[in-house]
Amino acid sequence: MLKLSKDIKMIITDFDGVITDNCVYINDDFSMSRRINFKDIMAYAILKRNGYKIGIISGEKNAAIETMAKKFGLDEVHQNIRIKIDVLKDIVKRHNLTQEEILYIGDDINDIECLNYAKYKVTVPHAAESVKAVKGIQVTESEAGAGAFREVADCLTL
Repeated sequence: MLKLSKDIKMIITDFDGVITDNCVYINDDFSMSRRINFKDIMAYAILKRNGYKIGIISGEKNAAIETMAKKFGLDEVHQNIRIKIDVLKDIVKRHNLTQEEILYIGDDINDIECLNYAKYKVTVPHAAESVKAVKGIQVTESEAGAGAFREVADCLTL
């Protein structure tokens, strides 16, 4: 079970490799799609219902993120971001939060600065070894795209 503070007010997550299983499916028409587990979709509803702000900072741009943002009224959505830390700091400032009031979830090297910045940090079992080496990071039992985000939501709301 993850140990997360009740002081957390906003969850900011990467998308591919956290919400998805880190796979991109290429269709016959060369369009791409992603698979999202309904447990993780429900996590958005649970977090919003419990008053948490939610943000996504993704290195990629995709329709799945836009769908989630519309469906759940996400507070922050940033796509195609290469240097995520600047966006994270701006989010914290605009929402009048502190580093102690955010939880960052990421799985790869482009998340390390954000993970180091946030007091509360979580990753998934298949994350890059350099991510798992971040001081104070917690690892979900569930895999990405298979309930990892729901695990975080449950730890915050149950």
